[in-house]
Amino acid sequence: MTPTRRGLLIILSSPSGAGKSTLAKRLMAWDANLRFSVSATTRAPRPGETDGVEYYFRSKHDFEQMVAEGEMLEHAEVFGNFYGTPKAPVEAAMKAGQDTLFDVDWQGGQQIRRSSLGKDVISIFILPPSIAELESRLRGRAQDSDAVIAGRMAKSMHEISHWAEYDYVVVNHDADQAAEELKVILRAERARAERQPWLTEFVRGLNKEFEAR
Repeated sequence: MTPTRRGLLIILSSPSGAGKSTLAKRLMAWDANLRFSVSATTRAPRPGETDGVEYYFRSKHDFEQMVAEGEMLEHAEVFGNFYGTPKAPVEAAMKAGQDTLFDVDWQGGQQIRRSSLGKDVISIFILPPSIAELESRLRGRAQDSDAVIAGRMAKSMHEISHWAEYDYVVVNHDADQAAEELKVILRAERARAERQPWLTEFVRGLNKEFEAR
């Protein structure tokens, strides 16, 4: 018998600039069993984007119908476009024993935790080592004006205020150390007895083996 388990839904949240994307990429490189959630959106594809790879591109009508029929784990409107996570690909991955990473904010995380798949959710919040370091990382991108950075910092503080709603919190002092902490969390969560449906049959086999002695 090959040991199997249901896949996990791993929510990674953080303020912009805390290193969440880098850590997610490290986890994906560490374990091929991890897949990144592909969101659906009503915005038009950009050059080079492929349906089902970067996003599932849907019309507003189709998106709203998916929401109405309960086919979205979470959804939100951002700058006039809708974004959301289709449930079917996530459920298929779970049944195959694959873990799915979600890059969502605290509101999206709440919706996923309240969904029918909530019992398989692990939520992790990534904190920056300091506000000064967070601002330095944002400025280091050299893409935004002072006004935009100030707005991002205010939004970051709002995100940080929800840290206590998560199962785990990792302070990203160092990317290598933070990645190792995330691996420890995943190893422990995967090993939980309730996530090992094969154990019942395995233990029955042990009992039969003992009785046959």
